[in-house]
Amino acid sequence: MSSRAIVPPNNTIDWANVGFQYRDTNGFTKYTWTTEKGWDKGVFVTDPMLNIHVCATGLHYGQQCFEGLKAFRDNDGRVRVFRPRVNAERMQRSADMAYMPRVPIEIFEEAVRRTVEANLEYVPPKESGGSLYIRPVLFGSGPFIGMGAAPEFSFIVFGMPVGNYYKGGVVPVDALVIEDFDRTAPNGTGATKVGGNYASTFGPMHRAKEQGYPITLHLDSKTHTFIDEFSTSNFVALTHPDPITKQRTFVTPNSSTILQSVTRLSLEDIAEKTLGWKVEERAVRFDELEQGNFAEVAAVGTAAILTPVRKIVRGDQVINIGSGQQTEIGDGFAQLYKEYRGIQSGDQEDVFGWMWPAEGL
Repeated sequence: MSSRAIVPPNNTIDWANVGFQYRDTNGFTKYTWTTEKGWDKGVFVTDPMLNIHVCATGLHYGQQCFEGLKAFRDNDGRVRVFRPRVNAERMQRSADMAYMPRVPIEIFEEAVRRTVEANLEYVPPKESGGSLYIRPVLFGSGPFIGMGAAPEFSFIVFGMPVGNYYKGGVVPVDALVIEDFDRTAPNGTGATKVGGNYASTFGPMHRAKEQGYPITLHLDSKTHTFIDEFSTSNFVALTHPDPITKQRTFVTPNSSTILQSVTRLSLEDIAEKTLGWKVEERAVRFDELEQGNFAEVAAVGTAAILTPVRKIVRGDQVINIGSGQQTEIGDGFAQLYKEYRGIQSGDQEDVFGWMWPAEGL
């Protein structure tokens, strides 16, 4: 346990109504890489505005990537970050894809620690169900007008307090299959967290929301017969429980064009090692939904953790998951969610060693 004094939450913030939106904090950490010197020692910056060269490759060519992770308070007021090393490793893969210098894991973790320590007062109280959302970003900040890498890159880590995504409880939603747009392509950028994978989905997502669908689902771009992922997060499904053993199977696509969600990987571990369920990472045909093979379906990611899906609409076809009218999370995902949030909040023993640093901040 850390011997440093506990920094309590800022008492001027209405923690019950924080929501999920940006707000200024005490500042962020910034590291700079150059071809001559590599990565510097980093600085803490209090001005939320960045001074970027007009010819930065991050602006012109989208030479950038990002991550998202969270920090939580426990019962004692200590703060820990959920699995930062896995995010660091994923950012390295994204950097490779966009021809950028890798951020060493030790620098990634140091930047996260410096940012969180400087903003401990913005980590919500445990009872609020909120967290400090942390956003690392790597981008080409130096000028280069040709088709090539920037001579300078910036790595920044900032954070903001966010509330419990499901303040009133986890609520199932309807999903719309996007047929006229493919988010990514075979051998493309889909498995990395580069910004271009996301900006192109804003239009389809907005139009879907106007039709009453909070989330959108993408199929494989080659045949449109296999499930890839939701626009915001990974697709996961649970089979019907065995009538005798009550065991379920946790099923998720293993496509090379989808992001390896830290949330999904963690839920897999809980399903297999804590609950004793089977886990299958495999190609998932869309017609498995039509055949009713799954008792529960959800979108999983950092922001909401788990969003149950009760209905999937593809053109004129409506596929109900369960009754299609349910208003509460299913039993299977409820078990996973409870274990997952229990570890993050400190209510459950961290048997996987996910919360970092172990001694707390």
